[in-house]
Amino acid sequence: MTQLLQQSTDQRIVIQGTWAHFKLIQQGFEATPGAKLSYYQGTIEILMPGEDHEFFSRVIHYLVTTFLLKQGIKFKMTGAKTQEKPGEVSAQADESYCLGGSKPIPDLSIEVIFSSGANKLPRYRALGVIEVWFWEDGVLTLHHLRGNEYEQIERSELPGLEQLDTNLLRRCILIAESDFAEAVQVFQQSI
Repeated sequence: MTQLLQQSTDQRIVIQGTWAHFKLIQQGFEATPGAKLSYYQGTIEILMPGEDHEFFSRVIHYLVTTFLLKQGIKFKMTGAKTQEKPGEVSAQADESYCLGGSKPIPDLSIEVIFSSGANKLPRYRALGVIEVWFWEDGVLTLHHLRGNEYEQIERSELPGLEQLDTNLLRRCILIAESDFAEAVQVFQQSI
């Protein structure tokens, strides 16, 4: 029996390998809860999110889901679902959403970044994810796919989410660091 101790910081390993190597490693990690694996252009990344990473992921998930419910927007939460184009790319966002119903590739992927690393946008571009949001160092950045490149945007351009006040979302994520209940109250009163 393997026991993992909860770490407050992310543990990240990056190695070079083929798609076949990646699939073998992925099989080896099937029984390891919380491990996030990705592959793109011969680079394999294994991430074991720390406690802070998981905390911010859950806060963002709760707030975005609360907004979608309050707005009456039809959606499916797909969480850290593995998104793949076999032989080319594989990624696991911290949170992901399909708007309007289930789809093979989510419309929105959200990444919490605590350990620096390679730019993750090319992976999501190869998958065709329409919007990618990053929470890093207390800053929320949004990126919308236009043609074959992502453009940084101030507000979501996804149907329904364009009404989300991203400044309010940022502020409430930061409030949650010290008082989650207060963050939720501020958010719910303002949407």
